[in-house]
Amino acid sequence: MDILGLSTSPSSGGAYALILNEVDGNRRLPIIIGTFEAQAIALELEHIKPPRPMTHDLLKNMIQNFGSNVQQVFINDLSEGTFFAKIIYEDNGQEMEQDARPSDAIALAVRFDASIYVAGEILEEAGIVSEGESSGDLTTSSQSQEQTKEMSKLERLENELQTAIDTENYEKAARLRDEIQKLKG
Repeated sequence: MDILGLSTSPSSGGAYALILNEVDGNRRLPIIIGTFEAQAIALELEHIKPPRPMTHDLLKNMIQNFGSNVQQVFINDLSEGTFFAKIIYEDNGQEMEQDARPSDAIALAVRFDASIYVAGEILEEAGIVSEGESSGDLTTSSQSQEQTKEMSKLERLENELQTAIDTENYEKAARLRDEIQKLKG
């Protein structure tokens, strides 16, 4: 995965959506993160160096001073809407793992230029396919209105989800995805 971007909206209460993009595919994974973590990721992506080290810079310096190196980040679990991650690092030639929040793990990954991976089952469960509708799927406006009235709540939510993805409103897409999963589950 690579980082597509960060998104926020006034209704988010200060939270951001970190959007991961499948490198060899068409799925995206929105992860809601805090303001501090979003800032830490954004500063590094923009190559902005603050005058004093931020927390993730300090962690990077300490990891390197101990002779270790972050090799990859693996988002390996999703439980009750919370993502879990592991930082895979090398310590004296031995591969080690450290449990971490995905936001912190990704903030370190961008500092070490480490790869970001997501378990396939998590992408299946929480990923969003980023494909627009083909022109063959479009109907006239009156037909569309009739169909909308007859659609189930699930179909309506799935259509809203696609619109949110197409307009890159990933925060709304993440909420809709969760609501769809509740209906299906």
